Amino acid sequence: MKKPKGLQMGDKVAVVSLSSGILGESFAEHQLKLGSDRLTELGLVPVFMPHALKGMDALDKYPEWRAEDLKEAFRDTSIKGIICAIGGDDTYRLLPYLMEDDEFIENVKSSPKLFTGFSDTTVNHLMFHRLGMTSFYGPNFLNDFAELGSELLPYTRTIVKGLFAGHELDGVPKSDTWYEERIDFSEGALGKDRKSHVEENGFEVLQGEGHVTGKLLGGCLESLVECLTGERYKEQADVIKTFNVFPSLDEWKNALLFIETSEERPTPDKFKEMLNVLKKYGLFEVINGILVGKPQNEVHYEEYKSVLVEILQDKTIPILYNLPFGHAYPRCLLPYGIETTLDTEDKSVKFDESYFSG
Repeated sequence: MKKPKGLQMGDKVAVVSLSSGILGESFAEHQLKLGSDRLTELGLVPVFMPHALKGMDALDKYPEWRAEDLKEAFRDTSIKGIICAIGGDDTYRLLPYLMEDDEFIENVKSSPKLFTGFSDTTVNHLMFHRLGMTSFYGPNFLNDFAELGSELLPYTRTIVKGLFAGHELDGVPKSDTWYEERIDFSEGALGKDRKSHVEENGFEVLQGEGHVTGKLLGGCLESLVECLTGERYKEQADVIKTFNVFPSLDEWKNALLFIETSEERPTPDKFKEMLNVLKKYGLFEVINGILVGKPQNEVHYEEYKSVLVEILQDKTIPILYNLPFGHAYPRCLLPYGIETTLDTEDKSVKFDESYFSG
């Protein structure tokens, strides 16, 4: 895997809307300003790509605009990092504009850049994985940098620091606090901190013993499954297959699968259905272990645990549950393709290699 360089103080970072165009809506103006100010305070220079603020209707109508922004972010040598505005549900529509563009592919391979986001961004990450570039399942602009509270969540600050050269994280930090999702995202919520809870469960071992290693690969469970089924958009599975974006079983072999569920908080039955799609694909027969993110607001927390063990039917595969990544708060970063160790004895996730280039 080609690795990006870590960020430096003063670096330009592109903000791109590759899924929803919500960042360009008038009701998000206060979040746009707040997130921009936060990036500046961190020593970065935010650059909003030409179409990133066009709004939801325009970016829904013209997916090629979204793709062009990503192309330009890789084309512009002054831009050192790329931050997704937010997720959505149809970033797969960008694939023809990206994967049929030789210049874009060459830029990704020759000049990898730090790229971070989660949720629907899973598809973008799988694309970069196909192109051989390490990217980060981690913070995005609206959910993290534009956090409406009085300051960045302390855990988020630790994670963001880990995106800078010389401050690499050696694994997934534990958090003694978790936070509920907001109900109010209006300007009136500015300065109001999230409802917080003491993290009473910590990282839980559902099964397995000892430690296993493997390269990190995964994403949002709904996004992964829809790549195979086209459940939400019928053409999605065909597009994914055309551009060979979903990893083959050979590529999943000996990997550490990481999965988490979306803000839709799927029922235990739906969770079971989605896991069965991955099982039918053969994924659970070849991976070395599984990392599972905390369900948002801990909805279906216990039920998901039971379903996981039931579906796997293989007690030898270690499962580490309740990790801080994905749609729950706070969230860490997980670098795709990086050799990682899951240790059931000390309940930890450690990166065994650098996720930045020298």
